[in-house]
Amino acid sequence: MWKWLHPYANPEVSYHFTDKIKPWFGWATFLLLSIGFVWALLFAPADYQQGESFRIFYIHVPSAILSAGIYAGMATAALCSLVWQFKLADASVSALAPIGAIFTAIALVTGAAWGKPMWGTWWVWDARLTSELILLFLYLGVIALNNAFDDKQMAGKAAGILALVGVINLPIIKYSVEWWNTLHQGATVSKLGAPAMAAEMYWPFLFCFLGFIGLVGYVTCIRFQTEVISRNKMRPWVRALVCDNNQPEEAK
Repeated sequence: MWKWLHPYANPEVSYHFTDKIKPWFGWATFLLLSIGFVWALLFAPADYQQGESFRIFYIHVPSAILSAGIYAGMATAALCSLVWQFKLADASVSALAPIGAIFTAIALVTGAAWGKPMWGTWWVWDARLTSELILLFLYLGVIALNNAFDDKQMAGKAAGILALVGVINLPIIKYSVEWWNTLHQGATVSKLGAPAMAAEMYWPFLFCFLGFIGLVGYVTCIRFQTEVISRNKMRPWVRALVCDNNQPEEAK
């Protein structure tokens, strides 16, 4: 059933496949974010309670959702590495960790900027905010472990274990506003059923969210290719690829 996936265990095949899909992510990101941001900033109505500060929503919420989503993907790759010994899974963990850390940092910074006019303070030790901060520390821990050992296999195993242990934080982030009495508002767009917001606000959010997904895909492709090259730099196909890229256009 899964035989069609077997060729992609080859680093060379995965590298070239990633090279093919990367432009699609790039163009989708450009198109979706261009439409989403213009729609959100210029045409979407201001919130009747929060006013213009509500527009931070179009960056904060996609970043917050993706910070957890990227971690789930990273933990899945770590599981594949530890259980089934997929070598490219370690490369995926290394590729995803910095991206997830950046999106988590964006979610925290934009959340603080949004919280200042709403709550009167930049930060409170709210359950949702605190668990999101812990997520950032988990990402940084995975990055640190990936760079702490010269042996890439040992580094990948240590980072993978931490990534799997940190999964317990994901449901805490998701359900913290329901389990505890917090200042953070409840689910707006991710709850089951219709979103708790007007359509003229929801549609630009959807474009922004899909655009951010495309951005994650594009940057992940770049970082994954870098990791594959770094881990296979002595292979003949990598040397041939480097020589081909360094060859003058006239000689190609």
